[in-house]
Amino acid sequence: MKTVKVGLGTCGISAGGEKVFRAFQDELKERPNSFVLQETGCIGMCYREVLVEVSNGSGEPYMYGEITPDRVGQMVEEDLIGGKIIEDWLVTGEGREVGFFENQTRIVLRNCGKIDPGSIEEYIERDGYKGLEKALKNMTPEDVIEQVEKSGLRGRGGGGFPTGMKWKFTRGAKGDKKYIICNADEGDPGAFMDRSVLESDPHSVLEGMAIAAYAIGSDESYIYCRAEYPKAIARLRQAIAQAKQKGFLGEKILGSDFNFTIKIKEGAGAFVCGEETALIHSIEGLRGMPRFRPPFPAISGLWEKPTNINNVETFANVPWIITNGGEAYAKYGTEDSKGTKVFAMAGKVKRTGLVEVPMGVTIKEVVFDICGGIIDDNELKAVQMGGPSGGCIPASMCDIPIDYQQINKTGAIMGSGGLIVMDSTTCMVDVARFFLTFTQEESCGKCTFCRIGTKRMLEILVRITMGEGTMADLDNLEELSGQIKNASLCGLGQTAPNPVLTTLKYFREEYVAHIEDKKCPAHECSALLTYTINDKCTGCVVCAKACPTEAITGEKKQLHTVHQDQCIKCGKCYTVCRFDAVEKV
Repeated sequence: MKTVKVGLGTCGISAGGEKVFRAFQDELKERPNSFVLQETGCIGMCYREVLVEVSNGSGEPYMYGEITPDRVGQMVEEDLIGGKIIEDWLVTGEGREVGFFENQTRIVLRNCGKIDPGSIEEYIERDGYKGLEKALKNMTPEDVIEQVEKSGLRGRGGGGFPTGMKWKFTRGAKGDKKYIICNADEGDPGAFMDRSVLESDPHSVLEGMAIAAYAIGSDESYIYCRAEYPKAIARLRQAIAQAKQKGFLGEKILGSDFNFTIKIKEGAGAFVCGEETALIHSIEGLRGMPRFRPPFPAISGLWEKPTNINNVETFANVPWIITNGGEAYAKYGTEDSKGTKVFAMAGKVKRTGLVEVPMGVTIKEVVFDICGGIIDDNELKAVQMGGPSGGCIPASMCDIPIDYQQINKTGAIMGSGGLIVMDSTTCMVDVARFFLTFTQEESCGKCTFCRIGTKRMLEILVRITMGEGTMADLDNLEELSGQIKNASLCGLGQTAPNPVLTTLKYFREEYVAHIEDKKCPAHECSALLTYTINDKCTGCVVCAKACPTEAITGEKKQLHTVHQDQCIKCGKCYTVCRFDAVEKV
């Protein structure tokens, strides 16, 4: 009997996955025992959702993409009952998009899209909780920390601090009570790595946290997850209950003297709470604002007790490291950046979704070899790495390896793993404006330079995109950037100018064009656009009907005209024209 797994991560659900799942349930009612239906999480191929995997228990499973409810009946009739694979719907197999998976090394994502996230039994079948059992029965806390240090694992939340060293500091700190915190407050635009792991493989995070707690001497922990992730929170609650029932959480875990509990704290969506001291304040019931350091959380954190904080991806690596050994993990990556890194691919790339690659591969390898290149085969212009805290790396530098040191040299940062791909249709000035709008709105307001400085920078960027900037504005942007970086208390303010500084560094000519020529080279800044109608116009009058200000006139079946004094540059004429007759310059 064949098994059918429907991808029900957030990406799958948003594409209609729940309707597809219900359609399979209806088929099962009509044909009982004809197949086994299960749900799974996100396998990373978000661009082909809804994904449905079929397996008969022998041989390689295969996957169908872009499944809709009206395709389910045909799939059941022809494949699940008739035994005939529907070739046109396949996304995996010989000659198809195998490069997406073949060029990856999946450690964090090892179970994502493979198991039912609601089944602890399936997690255990794939070596789940073996790392915790090994740690408790065969290793001392010092042994565990030593293996994490040997692995070279660095924090995947953005800072890249050595994980083993952080654990050692917390273990050595004085205190009768110590805490573990999992930072799941993922807030970067375009980032969805942590959410997908929590939705698809929650037990790997719980197991990593339990191993960390054993290593540092903690018996209590929190997962700080933003409330905008309801599916992740629901699956975490279910996984915690299952782990307690199986004896992997609670008291006397696996017959040892180790006790450990996990609580969930739902965040209200403040980006600044991704900063560890602001996060701690939020758990304590205070306003989420950063505090001065030192002391660092490893010495005085949650309720002034020694506290270890790592993010979701960091913890998800730990069970694999303990099970397979630190040296096995260190075989991947570079001298300074070991292991693998998960990236959320978004923007002008053909294959959007989640990928996991060894440190040391180049950005171009990720964009072209794994993700299939740029939409419409346009040229790669730049990538934004690290979200609002990161920077824009031009195509000319995308041959550099993905490595903490190498990425930092460009002016960007690795960040948590959001990677937004841009082509020639992207305005880099507008990109800087977008990210600064985000950080300005998310500033907690504690630091004057962050609160006021980002506001002044944003005002300048808005003026430039409106064609009202001056060359002196560029000097002011650079001066303000330096002041904000140096005078801000936390990482939000210290990195907020990065998108502006990197676009000024690598795409200064676009700023100059906006200021001196009053033109946007990418034809994106609406205030600097002029809409005209060329000889391809058939006089269909569709554009005239769509124009909200009646700025387009002309007889039916005759060439139309845009009256510039009435045009509000909304772009509706450009959008509705089917003959490429409307141009924007």
